[in-house]
Amino acid sequence: MLDEGIIELYFARDERAIEETRTKYGVFCETLALRLLGVREDAEECASDTYLAAWDRIPPERPGVLRAFLGRITRNLAVSRFRRNRASKRYSGIEQQLEELADCLPSADSVELEMERRELAELISRWLDGLPKRDRDIFIRRYWYCESVEAIAKSELVRPNTLAQRLRRMRAALRTELEKEGVTNEK
Repeated sequence: MLDEGIIELYFARDERAIEETRTKYGVFCETLALRLLGVREDAEECASDTYLAAWDRIPPERPGVLRAFLGRITRNLAVSRFRRNRASKRYSGIEQQLEELADCLPSADSVELEMERRELAELISRWLDGLPKRDRDIFIRRYWYCESVEAIAKSELVRPNTLAQRLRRMRAALRTELEKEGVTNEK
């Protein structure tokens, strides 16, 4: 079923909308959550919670791109679950990506002092827009969708070490751009 048809089912409050969403996007949602959480059962619960959240938000919202809409919900739910798991000392898969980005992103306290969170997001978005499409896709796949370096390298037909070096250069460029704008990562 096409996305517009699924969205219309939500607007009609037809429960088939959830089943059609699960059929078309279930693997996507579970995979995204699994990359962030590292625990299959938690990922499955996040995917199920995504369908409920979509049911609650459509209507009134009308997503322009259903996949992106569901991805954002899934990611937010997985990050919330990650925080709960971390508070209870459970290991999670997103930790490595956060550690890699920690060197170039400012701490929450300094962001509040220097600029609003929205301004930081706009800076990062502008920086991403300035990257070549391939680099932007790689960066987003690694740090938004939390794909492994090995998986991205395989699809890009490069060695994992080569890709890791490329990501390191992109993080350094992001750090430089943020520092140029007055955003530092001082703790």
